[in-house]
Amino acid sequence: MKKPTDIFQFLTVKKNTYYVNADSTIRQALEKFDYHKFSVVSILDKNGVFVSTVSEGDILRYIKNHARFDITAAENVLVKDIEKYRPYKPVTLSASMDEVLSVIMDQNFVPVTDDRGVYSGIIKRKTLIEYLYKNAIRFEE
Repeated sequence: MKKPTDIFQFLTVKKNTYYVNADSTIRQALEKFDYHKFSVVSILDKNGVFVSTVSEGDILRYIKNHARFDITAAENVLVKDIEKYRPYKPVTLSASMDEVLSVIMDQNFVPVTDDRGVYSGIIKRKTLIEYLYKNAIRFEE
């Protein structure tokens, strides 16, 4: 199997990903989840710097713990203020494949940033599995 030399061949660039702004409300995040059918998205600040991720579960836990959910309340809570149960770990563009693989085993995707922390895109677990499958040694039974 040919060993990949860098992570760029697996990168889904920012313009082809979905994310929310740190100042987005719960309602805006829920609408994005509902429309795109994702369960986790990246959170970016106004300068495009990766802040964290937020999941549907994070929002549900917030609603449960604050027991006052209505759609109006959802317009007043920012996603950056929600406690994250298991925020996804990012890697930089200079990360090795070993670093990416060790992170992606526990996440559906890996957020990728440049050296300044600015969001560049994601690497999807599915993309890596497809690559590994296509380049694996086939065993005949």
